[in-house]
Amino acid sequence: MSTTAFSAFSAFSAQVTAGPCSHRLLRPRRRARHRPSATQQAGGGAGPASPPAATSLIPETLEELESDSELQLLHARIQQEGQAALTREEQRRRQRSLEALGVQPFGAVLQGAGVSPLVRRPTTVLQLNIGLYCNQACRHCHVESSPMRTELMSHKVAERCVQLMEEAAASNDSGSRLTVDLTGGAPELTPQFRYLVTEARRLGHEVIDRCNLTVLLEPGQEDLVGFLADHSVRVVASMPCYSAANVDKQRGGGVFTRSIAGLQALNAAGYGVPGSGLLLDLVYNPGGVFLAPPQAQLEPVYKQELLEQFGIVFNSLLCLNNMPIKRWADHLVKEGKLEEYMQLLVDSFNPAAAEGIMCRDTISVGWDGRLYDCDFNQQLELGLPKASLRTVFDLKSLQELTGQRIAVDSHCFGCTAGAGSSCQGATE
Repeated sequence: MSTTAFSAFSAFSAQVTAGPCSHRLLRPRRRARHRPSATQQAGGGAGPASPPAATSLIPETLEELESDSELQLLHARIQQEGQAALTREEQRRRQRSLEALGVQPFGAVLQGAGVSPLVRRPTTVLQLNIGLYCNQACRHCHVESSPMRTELMSHKVAERCVQLMEEAAASNDSGSRLTVDLTGGAPELTPQFRYLVTEARRLGHEVIDRCNLTVLLEPGQEDLVGFLADHSVRVVASMPCYSAANVDKQRGGGVFTRSIAGLQALNAAGYGVPGSGLLLDLVYNPGGVFLAPPQAQLEPVYKQELLEQFGIVFNSLLCLNNMPIKRWADHLVKEGKLEEYMQLLVDSFNPAAAEGIMCRDTISVGWDGRLYDCDFNQQLELGLPKASLRTVFDLKSLQELTGQRIAVDSHCFGCTAGAGSSCQGATE
């Protein structure tokens, strides 16, 4: 990797300021605050020639975790009671909220709205959560990742996933070319990441890296941007706002400046630059009890703000609703707003968005090889309805999944609210 990430981190650490990033969209300005140079517009970035030494975000994240009594208690409960017990407790809270609102179960709402039966179409997306270890501990994280998590995909499971990719590549059906979607945690920090990228690309499949951006500045990852570019990996990067205050509040202190540096490093390698063929998409998550705004309205604002302030370019913005599970659910309970949020999701139910939800053509694989209809079901340990299909070792082919019933629960209202929400953005 070039030195851009580290030089950008130094150059912009004192430059970033808080800004209005919320569900209220900004009007386009007539004049830019900062006009980037031609190099910046092409993704060259800015910064001094001599970069500082690489520093890890992990010590800062751990320090924040140690000072957060609620997160400490959560991790202690995970260790003592197990994730499954906490998940059952969380599910009961959501269900009680819906009962208090007089709302039918999600499946009944779908049927009453005339939505097509929820059965699996041919699999086109193989999403692999390859580990929960992360250098961050975001407050909206539905995976509850952090540097304290040690769950990682083994090479045996990764090999089996590659075998399924090989079988798909050898077939002549519509799913012969998969999208292999690598997520975590910070997937790049797991031992199997580069193996899976290399093998998937060798087989001709598209690869997505769900990147938190700050990982690009972690010691030992100096060549990561180059590796991603060499394999034409599509980068889908978390960027819940274009202001420092809002990002750091949601994702941890110092994350924004590192994210800007990461984006500039990606731009310097050609990511997001028109004609390069290297795709860079950003992901927006709401910072409060409201839904994500329409992508078509928010994307131009993001592009304007990031270009004017930092010379950053990218391809598309994906707007995702926060799912009422894990850390976001815990936050809602703490604020006494779980019922309010569930009411918002139910009131915003959109049958058209339900037709396009990602579980119809995505299979989610956990770090231990277990199979799920989506990443959210994975975190709730809601496995496939068919008892004989539990792990990747039970599958001979991804084709076996076609026509199978999809497991649903109360959290699914989050994917069908407003314009819909999926790992690929809006569903309508």
